Amino acid sequence: MSSQTGSMRKRKDKEVSIPVKAKDASSTGIAAPRDAELDALVKANLSGKPAVEWDYRIALSIITLLAFVTRFWGISHPNEVVFDEVHFGKFASYYLERTYFFDVHPPFGKLLFALMGWFVGYDGHFHFENIGDSYINNKVPYVAFRAMPAFLGALTVPVVFDIMWESGYTLPACILSACLVLFDNAHIGQTRLILLDATLVFAMACSLLCYIKFYKLRHEPFGRKWWKWLLLTGFALSCVISTKYVGLFAFVTIGSAVAIDLWDLLDVNRRQGALSLIDFGKHFAARAIGLIIVPFLFYLFWFQVHFSILSRSGPGDDFMSPEFQETLSDNVMTANAVTIDYYDNIQIKHKETHGFLHSHPDKYPLRYDDGRVSSQGQQVTGYPYADANNHWQIIPLNNDNVMGHHVKNNELVRLRHVVTNTVLLSHDVASPYYPTNQEFTTVPLEEAYGERLNDTLFEIRIENGKPEQEFKSLSGQFKLVHNPSKVAMWTHTTPLPDWAFKQQEINGNKNLGQSSNIWFVDEIPSIPKDSERLIKKERKVKSVPFLKKWFELQRAMFYHNNALTSSHPYASDPFVWPFLLRGVSFWTQNDTRQQIYFLGNPLGWWLASSLLAVYAGILAADQLSLRRGVDALDQRTRSRLYNSTGFFFLAWAMHYLPFYLMGRQLFLHHYLPAHLSSALVTGALLEFIFNVEPVIEDTTIAKGAKKPVKKHLPAREKLAGQNLLTSWAALGVILAIVIGGWYFFLPLTYGYPGLTVPQVQARKWLGYDLHFAK
Repeated sequence: MSSQTGSMRKRKDKEVSIPVKAKDASSTGIAAPRDAELDALVKANLSGKPAVEWDYRIALSIITLLAFVTRFWGISHPNEVVFDEVHFGKFASYYLERTYFFDVHPPFGKLLFALMGWFVGYDGHFHFENIGDSYINNKVPYVAFRAMPAFLGALTVPVVFDIMWESGYTLPACILSACLVLFDNAHIGQTRLILLDATLVFAMACSLLCYIKFYKLRHEPFGRKWWKWLLLTGFALSCVISTKYVGLFAFVTIGSAVAIDLWDLLDVNRRQGALSLIDFGKHFAARAIGLIIVPFLFYLFWFQVHFSILSRSGPGDDFMSPEFQETLSDNVMTANAVTIDYYDNIQIKHKETHGFLHSHPDKYPLRYDDGRVSSQGQQVTGYPYADANNHWQIIPLNNDNVMGHHVKNNELVRLRHVVTNTVLLSHDVASPYYPTNQEFTTVPLEEAYGERLNDTLFEIRIENGKPEQEFKSLSGQFKLVHNPSKVAMWTHTTPLPDWAFKQQEINGNKNLGQSSNIWFVDEIPSIPKDSERLIKKERKVKSVPFLKKWFELQRAMFYHNNALTSSHPYASDPFVWPFLLRGVSFWTQNDTRQQIYFLGNPLGWWLASSLLAVYAGILAADQLSLRRGVDALDQRTRSRLYNSTGFFFLAWAMHYLPFYLMGRQLFLHHYLPAHLSSALVTGALLEFIFNVEPVIEDTTIAKGAKKPVKKHLPAREKLAGQNLLTSWAALGVILAIVIGGWYFFLPLTYGYPGLTVPQVQARKWLGYDLHFAK
């Protein structure tokens, strides 16, 4: 049988095979029977290809236009601060004022808001303090700020379409996936406000698209386009993780696909031929550079921009070390720092809880509620207000009564409580709340300089301090370590019972490395107001290496991100999100009965979530049938189901399941990247269900041939001869339902018009906690 050879025609990065007419038997002398089925497919493919191409382009244009309309329609309403605009609008203002602030998210998304503000000439004078503050009265270009996420949110829709298109799916499948995002109320609502999620979702979608285009060039490695899409994938990944740390899930998604690809490259029996270990090493190194090193360098770059802009002291100073704060101009802490001398009266404050080291004449009770016995010594507690009982005199080890000697790092000192004339002490007695921590108390002077002398010795350990470094107020953050037992003075926010007047517990923490052991001297009340020690000297802004500042900020961001465990009235658990059991109230206006309630399109979400379960069921059924010797799918369909659709399912799982491991506050918007992935799975399954028939081998039997000859056809050619009417009909029904759900919930997404009580009640499908329902 004659072979079907062909020339190659490229459209962008696609290779389309155009078969050439088979040679006539008379010219070759070899019998070459015509294959009527194949001829029909080729004819349909050749005649329909231009139409299919334009169909895709026209559909993409219409969907893009609708995406911009739905995201920008009524974007100026409401003209007040909405929900988390109080945070991200404020951060944009701080950038424009070059004022240092602290946030648990990386800087990329916030820098885009600042860039937009700079474009329109905004000076950052408004700080978005309260939800409901007027933008009009405060002359804030809020529409420009909101336009940036709306623009990215609108572009996300055609990116979804392109993902399906580049993956080779039929037009109905592409339209369905794109429209599930286009007509989703949650995606619309989140992209019309000054929030980070539009940037996150757009960058995540771009990372999937770029990787698919890169993967399609796997048989042309190290070419210009191969490198282009590899590096663009890395750049997109860097934008995801530089916006929010949950962007790490995109790295896991792409990384898992890359690991599978590399594993296939190791196979000596691969169809394209075995790779030498040297060639495999080149593939591995290229991916490591493009998907790890390049994203990390871009990640560092945004922090460099962050540090370069924020050069002035601001509200974020308190989160950083004194050394870091010395790099900021106008820093109050370093400007007002005073060197502490022995015999000064000082006021010591806890860095984390802001409670003062305090004591009063009252004693610890003989027995605590759990039956443990105390020392019945004088109480030492944490007190939130300035008070004379917060004053402690710092005394040297030898108590030589020589004035003017500076206190230095690592020196042993005693602390005398000025009001009660007793000395601070810690000993091997359990604290009220922590049986493993030591009690802090005070003892009279005669005991402190007699039998209890060693128990009153404490070491001043300045954080990141150098030997002989002078101990200063405000800037000299330190740990007070009990010398004999090596425990650090520590406190926490749980109040003591009534016998301690609900004040904080002070105890000795055996974990010296804990960051919550840090204190600082807030004030030196014994210094006269006219003392020369209080005269401020001109201070030069210091320079700290970038990586040192970056590491410190990373530690602080991770620590405070994990500390977001307090309850929130609209927080939700991950199991709630796929079923859309509740939303989040963003904004209300009582006079007009208007409200913005963050909620997805229930009909679209339930469809996508149910098809995730259907997909898992299809895979299970296929594996079960294979175990029983029944092969219901052809090789190409199975490969597409497991690889392409499987990649989308992997993206959903990687952007959803990790949230079950988190202990911090979680909200519905955390599901948006996973929802986008579920929309891709939905479109893929539309094609699978309505276009793929049970196995019909792509084979023909040549006359006189002993074995059938397989003709592997590309997916588009294979489907070219099939009738897509059922797919279009299914798409029409689904879109009608989805658009109906989108339109029904629009007043809650756009914030207008106001709804009557019956209208609000009609939208409480799953008991959503909407306002104005009565």
